[in-house]
Amino acid sequence: MSDFQYDGRDLEVTSFAKNYHEWIADLFRSVFGKRVAEVGAGIGSFSELILQAPIDELLVIEPSKEMFEELQKNLAYDTRVTCKNDFFTKVSGECNTYFDSVVYVNVLEHVEDDAGELARVYESLAPGGHVCVFVPALPALYSAHDKAIGHYRRYTKKGLRALLTTAGFEVKRLSFFDFAGIIPWYVVVKFLRKSPSAGNVSLYDNVVVPISRTMETIIHPPIGKNLIAIGKKVG
Repeated sequence: MSDFQYDGRDLEVTSFAKNYHEWIADLFRSVFGKRVAEVGAGIGSFSELILQAPIDELLVIEPSKEMFEELQKNLAYDTRVTCKNDFFTKVSGECNTYFDSVVYVNVLEHVEDDAGELARVYESLAPGGHVCVFVPALPALYSAHDKAIGHYRRYTKKGLRALLTTAGFEVKRLSFFDFAGIIPWYVVVKFLRKSPSAGNVSLYDNVVVPISRTMETIIHPPIGKNLIAIGKKVG
């Protein structure tokens, strides 16, 4: 099974997206359970939101050695956390416990064999456990930036559903996310071929995200820059 090509640069920039991450975490929180694994944790920005939930254990897995050092420092304050500098497919095989949830936020697109990865996640979950997935959407938005940071793909809604169901999951949620981000991403990243900066991410997070979150709570967008999904292990 393939390791994913990934140096953590996109997670480092998106660490400035506090409101964005809180929005995602709120949509996942009800299915975290007590034993959680987060794959591709970066420097721990999303991990800290998981730790705000009433969980007992959090296994954070980060393959980038540079990111891992900072991840360990950032999460050292919480005794519920175990950090592993490796890939999920290896770490999960060494675990003596089953997870209640496994979380992928802006990570699955880095995995060449995403189908094999999700099959391994299914095996690692306790009965009734969940996989929580947040990925880039719309293949038409795939850019030089995506390629540079190790994205193998951007997902379609149909393709992500098929991926989850083939792995054995019952799809409990699958929806587009961040409608407002499509045009800025297309213009800046796809057309102008620029990479997102910390300043731009922070500005978007503070100005646009609160409005988008309110609107998308009322009206589910028919399209979006990302997809968010929750799959349940029924066996």
